Amino acid sequence: EGAQIGTQQQTTPPPMAPLIAPTQAPDDGEDGEGPGVVVETDAPADADEVLPIPALWEPVPRDEQGLSAYGLYLGGRYLVGRGPEIEGDAGAGAAALADALSLTPEQPLLAEQAFVAALLAGDLDAALASQPARHVVSPTLTGAARLVQAVVDLERGAARRAARLLGDMPVEPPHANAAMLVQPWIAAAARDWEMALQPPPAVDNALVRVMRLHRAQILESRRRFDEAEAVYKGLVQAIDSQPAFRAAYGEFLSRRGRRKEASDLFAATPARDVNNPFLLAAMSRHENGGRAPRLPTYRQGASRALLLASSLAQEMRASQFAAVYSRLALELTPDDEHRLHYAEALASARLNGTARGVLGQIGTAQPEIYTNAQAQLGESLARAGRQDEALLAYQRAVAASPASVPASLALAGQLVSMERNREALAVLDGPTLGSTAQTGFLRFLRGAAYEGLGFSQEAEAELLAAVTAQPDNPMYLNYLGYLWVDSGSRIDEGAALISRAFNALPADGNIQDSLGWAQYRQGRFEQAVETLEGAVSKEPANAEINDHLGDAYWQVGRRREAGFQWRRVLTLDPDDERKASVERKLVEGLVLPQTTSPQSGSAPGADTI
Repeated sequence: EGAQIGTQQQTTPPPMAPLIAPTQAPDDGEDGEGPGVVVETDAPADADEVLPIPALWEPVPRDEQGLSAYGLYLGGRYLVGRGPEIEGDAGAGAAALADALSLTPEQPLLAEQAFVAALLAGDLDAALASQPARHVVSPTLTGAARLVQAVVDLERGAARRAARLLGDMPVEPPHANAAMLVQPWIAAAARDWEMALQPPPAVDNALVRVMRLHRAQILESRRRFDEAEAVYKGLVQAIDSQPAFRAAYGEFLSRRGRRKEASDLFAATPARDVNNPFLLAAMSRHENGGRAPRLPTYRQGASRALLLASSLAQEMRASQFAAVYSRLALELTPDDEHRLHYAEALASARLNGTARGVLGQIGTAQPEIYTNAQAQLGESLARAGRQDEALLAYQRAVAASPASVPASLALAGQLVSMERNREALAVLDGPTLGSTAQTGFLRFLRGAAYEGLGFSQEAEAELLAAVTAQPDNPMYLNYLGYLWVDSGSRIDEGAALISRAFNALPADGNIQDSLGWAQYRQGRFEQAVETLEGAVSKEPANAEINDHLGDAYWQVGRRREAGFQWRRVLTLDPDDERKASVERKLVEGLVLPQTTSPQSGSAPGADTI
């Protein structure tokens, strides 16, 4: 525990604005936006003393509970990590790392990691309190720190300081795109029109086109209508113009009272764009005489820019960056729609525990958003093995939106997975799902529910309909194939379906189990052993797969190994029927098959284990 957390040489970072605000004084606000009560002065912050890194901790730094700094560090790293039990609990990890940093403030690596953990946990104040700029020269972290500080300044009414923070020293990659998108809005809030209206770079790509759209909106807000229209029109006339640009130009024309021109613009929409939902909404609103949306406030514009930066980061698979940008957007627009965006970004970053906490904060004021949040919460809880909590989340989703087909399907699927099949059928045959299109997935769920209740003919009919609707779906192929194989009714046909499913998803241990069981039922025991061994290696805690492997070992004469597998089944919480079957096999064994479709454990054998 006396080891150092970091061994980097302490270096002096390049000059930059302080992350924590120095002296504060009243601000004049920003055109009706923000509290307008905080602004920076030009007084420099006192430079903190650079602490040396000790060669050895003596004594070991410990907190009031006796936990060492190194132990807190390791615990924090694990909690922020991606272990299946923890699922990325960024909040607890950030707290542990912050405690470790308070004990060893000289550690640069720890300062960096405390900052990152606090950001991922969504605690912007804690992130800024770690002040990594005192320790690091990494552009990833220094850029993130300045971007976070600028957004926090904007939210707290210190727009001029935020604008200077981004304008005095450009943010370098990887956060450059986010900074470029948000900077004009922050500058506009600070009334720095030179920075706010600076033309984007003279290149043509998707990011720059969006920046041009933002510039047009800021120009319009300044009543520089001719300049704004020139930008709007140029975006619409581009060869690969996006539907959002046409919608924005049409709304500009409507706001200017030029409804006939807006109608002509919408009527000229290219065929490729006519079904774009964003453009359809703008056209419908216009045709119905509705007023065009107001321009975004500067704070709203900054928030939307950060959401766009989050989407771009997702496309580049920078999921943690996406989560941070979404959190910054939420700071500026603290509503449930932004909370949902933030939770989705956290889930993409595999910070599922933190994502569930955010989803749980979304209220019922907007039923569609609440339903979506509860459905995502249910899915996350189910993946974490918290089935009862998942069911409650799905039930809340359906209660909020009884007519929602996706919510009802999710509830039915959860009930089937929990073997509450009569309840599942009540949902599947209820007014919402019973009256909607009978898709392959709906037929599959109904078939699975029937199979769970022992209604074999009804199950087979529904599963056949699902496979007919989606003949290449490996889940449907596997389920129907296993039904035929396990019942002994159509073993060879079932084996063929399972083989197709396995070829589509060879990494799926459950499908590999079905394939091995099909080989077993065909009397191909040696091949079944090899296949089922592979299935157990993929799903070692699955009672049914271990039971199948035990049966296959028995049939090839490997009786001791069969006994080992069956005993293992009893440690894996099998259902009552399987438990009784396995206990009987451990005493009586299996009879070698006389046909190619033996029943597992169906009759006593001459040998015992």
